[in-house]
Amino acid sequence: MAITKTVPRGSGECGDADSGGAGPGDTAPDGGEQEEGRHLNSPLLLTLLLLMAVMFQDSIRGALAAPVMQSWMTVFVAVMVQALPFLVLGVLLSAAIAVFVPPSFFARALPKRPALAVPVAGAAGAVLPGCECASVPVAGALVRRGVTPAAALAFLLSAPAINPIVLTATAVAFPGNPEMVLARFVASLLVACSMGWLWHRLGRTDWLRPPARASYEGRGRGAAFWGSVRHDVTHAGGFLVIGAMAAATLKAVVPAQWLSLAAGNPVLSVLVLAALAVLLSICSEADAFVAASLTQFSLTARLTFLVVGPMIDLKLFAMQAGTFGRAFALRFAPATFALAVVVSALTGTVLL
Repeated sequence: MAITKTVPRGSGECGDADSGGAGPGDTAPDGGEQEEGRHLNSPLLLTLLLLMAVMFQDSIRGALAAPVMQSWMTVFVAVMVQALPFLVLGVLLSAAIAVFVPPSFFARALPKRPALAVPVAGAAGAVLPGCECASVPVAGALVRRGVTPAAALAFLLSAPAINPIVLTATAVAFPGNPEMVLARFVASLLVACSMGWLWHRLGRTDWLRPPARASYEGRGRGAAFWGSVRHDVTHAGGFLVIGAMAAATLKAVVPAQWLSLAAGNPVLSVLVLAALAVLLSICSEADAFVAASLTQFSLTARLTFLVVGPMIDLKLFAMQAGTFGRAFALRFAPATFALAVVVSALTGTVLL
């Protein structure tokens, strides 16, 4: 009867005393054979896909020429072009925080009590230009630096919604309604702080996965900085692509007539624009001009579009899941969406 011996990878112990090597039945406990198979199959799969693309290039070209695919490509490219510069900005800020800012700085800058650190971090979002793509890696760096998650999450939500660039764009997009700027600022800051306090009160440690970071100990600051940049661009950029693809797919298949039918109902119009903000995944620097063009909807409904979009959309959900874990995103995103809809509707009723 043959005896199979399990040997950890990298062990100097032989798997077979007679042959001096692992027998054909040996397996690694951590799935080494499966990992090897994946590494071998990935280049082969890519090669097969490229060969198929060459063989069926006429059919692929015809499919891409269809109007629905043209619309899909337009939305996908638009989301990527809008988001990538701010993603890079966020990655650079994240790397700078991780490498150049000492952890003691945050201990001095933020109140020690999380309940007080939340509004301070939320208000700090007003001074950092950027969109939601930039806020995710920066919030991840804050958590890695020891900032309480509640404060980091308040910053994550407020920074893309109330920074000077966004508020200026809102003022330009709504020249006849300057109160829209104040309403957006108030509603967004209230949601950001409320979600920070809610997480502090109800959030659990095992729901939030600490953002992973490669170790750069022993390297110079320059090497550590660029190593951090490469890590975050590769990690966050992949989730950005997934979110942009989903947004483009949904935008291409939703009939425009549905929007006109929904605009006549005050409650339904708020919900529709909230859902549309999630699906379109427009960068917060550009969403005010899209909202201004939706003239068939009320100002309150358009305010909901402006509050919800920078806090939860498809690409942001994907990036949050990739940075903090799926368990976090599945709880944080729905709560943020519901609170943003309620707060923006109430704020619009009072201020607009």
